[in-house]
Amino acid sequence: MAIESSINIEELVEAGAVRRKLAQAHLEAEVRRREEVLRRAVLRYVSPTLAERILEDVQVRETLLSADDLRTHAVVLFADLRGFTSLSERLEARQVVPLLNEYFSLLTEITLRHDGTVFHMAGDCLMLGFGVPLEQPDSPRRAVRAAQEMLNSFGVLASSWRERYGVEAGLGIGINEGDVVAGNIGSSSYMSYTLIGDTVNVAARLCQRARAGEMLFSRALKLSLDALGFEIGATELPPMQLHGRSGAIDIYCVPAAPRLTITEVPVTV
Repeated sequence: MAIESSINIEELVEAGAVRRKLAQAHLEAEVRRREEVLRRAVLRYVSPTLAERILEDVQVRETLLSADDLRTHAVVLFADLRGFTSLSERLEARQVVPLLNEYFSLLTEITLRHDGTVFHMAGDCLMLGFGVPLEQPDSPRRAVRAAQEMLNSFGVLASSWRERYGVEAGLGIGINEGDVVAGNIGSSSYMSYTLIGDTVNVAARLCQRARAGEMLFSRALKLSLDALGFEIGATELPPMQLHGRSGAIDIYCVPAAPRLTITEVPVTV
């Protein structure tokens, strides 16, 4: 009887060990699956170099996978197509979609080259972030360089559209710097990793005001560019009053090339 009891205990211990091994294997497989899903998702929005840095940062990685938000300082850039309504009226829907794909492909490729993050695409508008979800000390400079390249490169694309379809289009860009909240926003059935906050709202309004071929940005960004020794020959415009805000926003304008010149100047300490 004692021998039979001993055998039963050994069998239970062995069965328990097997269950623990299976549970551990399942957990490791789930972790690998989640990391692979995250890797594929991250690569859709950021450059491969930035993606690897994000995946190596445990805190940022967990934030991306959870409902937690990240409160940080960042540069937000909005780019919007000018003349899209007229373009849509003149062309058939089957012609408009390829044009939008060309437009978004151009701007996202430029964004990734400057290690920016694509947060949102809607209609003909694109929202980008620099210095988020990973901090970038030179995020203001990255944003402005990306904006410059977008304006110049879109000029070439717009000329192509004019030749192919006889349509006119332009690009307006608005940039602001400040505190933002980055997080998964939405419902239980659909969520999107995005940026929210007053900094985002101001950047969007600057983009709305920018004319075709212009980049408008705030004094907050101008001060950061000055601190980095980055002179771009911006022209100060009359302050912009936003509905619901007590004070006006000081804004600056930089037109597209050939009038746009960017010069690095040494910072005096």
